[in-house]
Amino acid sequence: MDIDLTGKSALVTGGGSGIGAACVRELAACGAKVAIADLSAAAARAVADEVGGDATAITADVSNPGDVSRMVTETLDAFGSLDIAVNNAGVGMPTKASIGATEIAEWRRVLSINLDGAFYCMRAQLPVMRQGGAIVNLASVMSSVAAEGASGYVASKHALVGLTKTAALDYAVAGIRVNAVGAGFVDTPLLDGRDPRWLAAIAAAHPLGRLADASEIASAVVFLASPAASFITGAYIPVDGGYLAR
Repeated sequence: MDIDLTGKSALVTGGGSGIGAACVRELAACGAKVAIADLSAAAARAVADEVGGDATAITADVSNPGDVSRMVTETLDAFGSLDIAVNNAGVGMPTKASIGATEIAEWRRVLSINLDGAFYCMRAQLPVMRQGGAIVNLASVMSSVAAEGASGYVASKHALVGLTKTAALDYAVAGIRVNAVGAGFVDTPLLDGRDPRWLAAIAAAHPLGRLADASEIASAVVFLASPAASFITGAYIPVDGGYLAR
């Protein structure tokens, strides 16, 4: 299925690397004008330069409501509208810790980006979208199951699905769709430095026997953002190589 997003404007958070950058590339390939928001100005600019065209780079911290408001304003200033938003910015928990051993600062760090950040983004994005707009939030297989030692990440991704469903109900009457993609484990910089034995075990936990490529997650994101998914809203769609089917 060919997806044509010519004339559409999109905003991707965490667009400077990994899944976010893959989403930028796919959206641009389908004809959309894309604003790339990232905590790293250099990373956002590099991806904007790579895709060319009308792409614009924005520096923003999604855990800062002021930054998020400015990010959306800069997108509107650049393109005149916001038709698609991909809320991808997120962090993991690099060190396992039981709930009793989890530092409060680490809990707040993860929740402030993965959950509060998505709320701030949608709070700024939804009121300026027109009928036909679409938001895709990047959730995780950990939105459905859990992993020991990752309380902040698991809690944030479970909550993100609930937030997505609520937003879908709130804005259905306005003709705006909101969905979430539950990514399996993806070969991105977030996994750099991990123990090769752990990576092999994680790959084997997917029935397809490997990690995902970021482009495979981006394909699902762009489908959900496109008119081809016009009757899909409030959905949580795993793209996980069968991880949740076991």
